[in-house]
Amino acid sequence: MLKKLCIAFAATVVLISSTQAFAKEGHGKDCASCHSLTVKDAGELVKKIGVTVTSVKQSASKGLFELLVDKDGQKGILYVDYGKKHLIQGAVVNLEKLEQVIAHKNELPQQKQVTSVDVKTIPVNNAFIMGNPNGTKKLYVFTDPDCPYCKKGHAELKKLAEIAPDVAIHVMLFPLPMHPAAYDKSRAVLETMSSEVLDKAFEGKDVPKPEKESSKKAIDEIIKFGQANGITGTPTMVMPDGKIQVGMRDAETMKKMLEGK
Repeated sequence: MLKKLCIAFAATVVLISSTQAFAKEGHGKDCASCHSLTVKDAGELVKKIGVTVTSVKQSASKGLFELLVDKDGQKGILYVDYGKKHLIQGAVVNLEKLEQVIAHKNELPQQKQVTSVDVKTIPVNNAFIMGNPNGTKKLYVFTDPDCPYCKKGHAELKKLAEIAPDVAIHVMLFPLPMHPAAYDKSRAVLETMSSEVLDKAFEGKDVPKPEKESSKKAIDEIIKFGQANGITGTPTMVMPDGKIQVGMRDAETMKKMLEGK
């Protein structure tokens, strides 16, 4: 079952708190005294992915700097190793409590706890529809072409379209800021409305460069809807009754869910 998801700026992974590089005797008691990274220098390190660094703190995981970043008004967390050679997209998790540990917790917006939405408000005019466009059962999937779990989920959606001919799958392209290339890929899909381009986007293959302002507006509307309704990560499913299901399932399970089983 594909229950894992990419959470707005952070894929859900566990990072071990220390590395061999910093396991030498006498090192690690006060990392800040030996290792530092300014906001300006951090900005230079991550400028290629198009985010703005607003703050840098020591991560709870030794050997990492925690960066508070902003892209188009969305805040998130990234990590850079002490060697300043590697950018890490992930979550630091306390293994004892199994809770995410964030040094910038107070600076991040509190996520809205939403369990359902009014499906009539979903901007379906911006969706790419897989399966039967006239299907009586409707599934809404918020997904990102560069999210690894969405890639697996896309394959399951294709299977679902085959085994559930009465289902209209509304693919709501929801590129996350942590995947800067996903935005244009999503636009390309909407501009072409091509299944081939959709598959290529999720397979990591080249897609046409978007050129229309209408595709930008469409993707921005989807993102705005997600932000307003507590959808912060991908993949996220919205069932026909509006119930939000975080993550995705295999095709057979999704078919049973849509049948109320």
